[in-house]
Amino acid sequence: MANPAAPVPPGDPASEPDPAAQLRSGAYVRLLVLAAVIGVPISAAAYFFLQLVDALQQWLYTDLPHAAGFGAAPWWWPLPLLTFCGLLVAVAVRYLPGNGGHPPVFGFNPSGAPTPAQLPGVLLAALATLGLGAVLGPEAPLIALGSGLGVCAIRLARPHAPKRVGAVVAATGSFAAISTLLGSPILGAFLLMEASGLAGATLGLVLLPGLLAAGIGTLLFIGLDSLTGLGPASLALPELPPFTHPDLAQFGWALVIGAAAALLGTAVHRLALALHSPVERHVLVLTPVAGLAVAGLAIAYTSAGGQLSDVLFSGETALPSLLEKSSTYSVPLLLLLLATKGLAYGVSLSALRGGPIFPAMFLGAAGGIALSHLPGLPLVAGVAMGIGAMSAVMLRLPLTSVLLATLLLGSDGLAVMPLVIVAVVVAHVVAAWLAPHPAPEQQDTAAPVR
Repeated sequence: MANPAAPVPPGDPASEPDPAAQLRSGAYVRLLVLAAVIGVPISAAAYFFLQLVDALQQWLYTDLPHAAGFGAAPWWWPLPLLTFCGLLVAVAVRYLPGNGGHPPVFGFNPSGAPTPAQLPGVLLAALATLGLGAVLGPEAPLIALGSGLGVCAIRLARPHAPKRVGAVVAATGSFAAISTLLGSPILGAFLLMEASGLAGATLGLVLLPGLLAAGIGTLLFIGLDSLTGLGPASLALPELPPFTHPDLAQFGWALVIGAAAALLGTAVHRLALALHSPVERHVLVLTPVAGLAVAGLAIAYTSAGGQLSDVLFSGETALPSLLEKSSTYSVPLLLLLLATKGLAYGVSLSALRGGPIFPAMFLGAAGGIALSHLPGLPLVAGVAMGIGAMSAVMLRLPLTSVLLATLLLGSDGLAVMPLVIVAVVVAHVVAAWLAPHPAPEQQDTAAPVR
């Protein structure tokens, strides 16, 4: 018989016990203590994973060309690196347990912790994708890392713990791993709650251990920043011009930006879906080709005067620079950036392994900057609505998308929030009408690898 004091994870078909009785139980207190304890090593692992990704990018694209006598990276430099990226991901997908992690083309899916045997393949595919420059973010690998380490922790601490306790501990590991990646533990919590469908009377019971681990993880990130001197590993946007209040013209722009984001995001998603099936059938051949295509798109953008980092990588590091230097980007260059990074994003979604959040935010910000050259749209409003609308289309998480676009803007965020809400709602609804309808089995599992 299951322990009645053990929290019920989301989606458990069993009857939910009394939440008040659970909060008063000794088992729940012990679960909170366990969450606090495992939050420390999991957050440390997430911190050093992000620092390793940054170090790989810096060494491969800056230090290595300089050591080879080129100074700056020559125009062809991304070609071998991203081809090798595709090869490493293909090896992880084809030969290692776990399929290299959840294919991002099927959307953001934080459910299902990898087993200890699957973690090496997930980490190899993630490090290859992120470190070698593909257009995906670190959030999905971090969530897999956190939940997988949580599973390892509960197996070591309580080998015979009920499955429901193991599920809660795995979710707690995810909270700890993503605690400060998006700039705030609250943003990470909302992302995981909305994506996993947490609801009902036991929401607080499942959420409390995760929030505790996320809070401890945030403190640990701050401490490690100070101790190591490696620098912050979370997203932080620069100060933007002050925004006072929205007006009628800006609400009109919210409708336009929401619809435009739905069109762009749906085009990216359809491209990724169209490419995914052939890539999965011929993973060892076509995954390196996908990496080569991403490199070619980045080279095409730099030939027009853009920077390589605008197209390559997730956009997490390049987004603050894009906003700070927005006045130096011409409208044609911004349109070319939207085209090349959008295509590279779709190709990366189809074949590689990572998360969809940061490239969507970067594309939304670039589109908002481009539109802010037109009358009636201030820069801050355009960027916020673009980030929120593109995030809503690519993540299908409207509440998280509103928070992503507003909490990161600091004092401007509250003033611009009504516009972001309108843009997100329009983008979410229009994208639902435009979205392709994959077969039910494709929504949860990847196609078999042959």
